[in-house]
Amino acid sequence: MARSTPAQAYATVLDAMALSPDGAGIEEIEANLAAPPNRRTLQRWLNDLIAQEHVQREGRGRAVRYRRVKAAGATARGAGEASARANADILIPLSPEARDVEARVRQPLALRRPVGYNRSFLDDYRPNETCYLPAAVRDELLSQGQAIGAGEPAGTYARQLAHRLLIDLSWNSSRLEGNTYSLLETERLISAGEAATGKNAREAQMILNHKEAIEFLIASAKEIGFNRYTLLNLHALLSDNLLDDPTASGRLRTIAVGIARTTFLPLEGPQRIEECFDQVLDTAAAIRDPFEQAFFAMVHLPYLQPFEDVNKRVARLAANIPLIQRNLCPLSFVDVSQATYVSAMLGVYELNRIEPLRDVFVWAYKRSCARYSAVRQSLGEPDPFRLQYRQQIAQAVADVVREKMNKPQAVSHVRRCAQAEIAPPDRERFIETVETQLLSLHEGSIARYRLRPSEFQAWREAWK
Repeated sequence: MARSTPAQAYATVLDAMALSPDGAGIEEIEANLAAPPNRRTLQRWLNDLIAQEHVQREGRGRAVRYRRVKAAGATARGAGEASARANADILIPLSPEARDVEARVRQPLALRRPVGYNRSFLDDYRPNETCYLPAAVRDELLSQGQAIGAGEPAGTYARQLAHRLLIDLSWNSSRLEGNTYSLLETERLISAGEAATGKNAREAQMILNHKEAIEFLIASAKEIGFNRYTLLNLHALLSDNLLDDPTASGRLRTIAVGIARTTFLPLEGPQRIEECFDQVLDTAAAIRDPFEQAFFAMVHLPYLQPFEDVNKRVARLAANIPLIQRNLCPLSFVDVSQATYVSAMLGVYELNRIEPLRDVFVWAYKRSCARYSAVRQSLGEPDPFRLQYRQQIAQAVADVVREKMNKPQAVSHVRRCAQAEIAPPDRERFIETVETQLLSLHEGSIARYRLRPSEFQAWREAWK
């Protein structure tokens, strides 16, 4: 029996919240619902509504209250989101075709035509004949992504940078799902097992699941591939303790599902889902080029929605399978805007258009190559963002070191700096930039922040 769609569930929650115009705790919201779901499901719906800017969260811990967003506030936030999206557009250059798709999927839902799963989109793809990525693009990515000699065992390069990859990919992939952990909070959770104060347990679980899944890919580099063993276990690891039905972890779905903020209706029927899932895996396994293979997975796994939830996370990590196996630079989605990524996926869902996602994939891979120094090539002009805020970045890093701040203190300080000195659309990127600088700070780079070796050594003790 099909469950209610997310849109119906969200509308029910918003109606219940309307009975408490001054905000309500989760228990009060449950009391206002005629048929409340379990607590974890209701928290997930509230988090989705927060991400969609229909609801605000106020307070922390047991004092958390949820309040519906008023129309005027929504308009103001919409302007802020538009500004942030404009920045993202500048950051990730989109082709004219991609911009056309993006404009179409950003229209109000009422103006977009409902569509179902198009089997011919998958059937028409012919491995090594159909190419989503042009040959010139694949060659360029290969030239930037080659990290070590071809004779090394599979997974060698990923193991060399395992700690950095665990943090970067866990944080960025979780961030694209609306997770609010900062980069430093993610590092502390992964390295020391310490959850951030004021964050919900679901966010910590999401990040730790990413860590386990990435470790699985690295440790099993010789065995993984586009097969049931890899994909089902990848889903089991990424969805652990996050699904309403725990038995659905690592299994293909048998129920109908809906996706928020889209007119796309995923495929239904367990037999059809299983058939298409096997076809996606067989097609991906037959693709010889690692980048085409990775991108094919990013397109067709979320489009099929083979699992009850966590499909995009599975696709993002599955895209790294051929890269890890061939000792190419991994893809960690550095600096990818959530709004741009969501629009790109909507283009696939509703229009079967890959141009926005292709632009995101290519740009993100080049950023990952630069991140890990896989090749010593410049990506062009200096980063204009870091140039614009170089003084604020340097001052924030220096303050953390001179004040001997530990990681939680640094998180709070960097956020205060961003709030006080940085334009609203740039704050999140400023926080990420400063945290990245702190994580990579070493004796050979302290001079740029006017720090003395004694200051650096004293800070390192507190930082550990």
